[in-house]
Amino acid sequence: MADSIEHKGVIESIDGTHISVKILQTTSCVSCSVKGHCSSAESKEKNVDIIDPAASSYEVGQSVMVVGQMSMGMKAVFWAFILPFLIILVSLFICMAIFDDELYAGCISLGLLVPYYFYLWLNKTQFKQKFSFTIKPIK
Repeated sequence: MADSIEHKGVIESIDGTHISVKILQTTSCVSCSVKGHCSSAESKEKNVDIIDPAASSYEVGQSVMVVGQMSMGMKAVFWAFILPFLIILVSLFICMAIFDDELYAGCISLGLLVPYYFYLWLNKTQFKQKFSFTIKPIK
């Protein structure tokens, strides 16, 4: 269990093998007794799309546990934050060495993110397969 992340959720809709689950993402402050007087307590509802061949065995409104692998989260952080940061950082140093103009180097570095995010958009189906969640019923 240490290598997985679990959230309780409720099934909102089922369409073939596609299941939409609503989870309540909360901070640890939500369970605090003085949360009404504190501005740091927050919670958000999120919808998670899950592809499950056994979707017909679930019902709308059923409580389920949404399970994701911890390694999946680390890969998502890499693709969403670390790699774009490295692209900007490395290209900024290279452009500064070549052009010796901070504005020009900064614009080129930021501009390099456009093809990067376009690449991610083109490969979104592969990423959906890599970053997929599973569900299991709560007994």
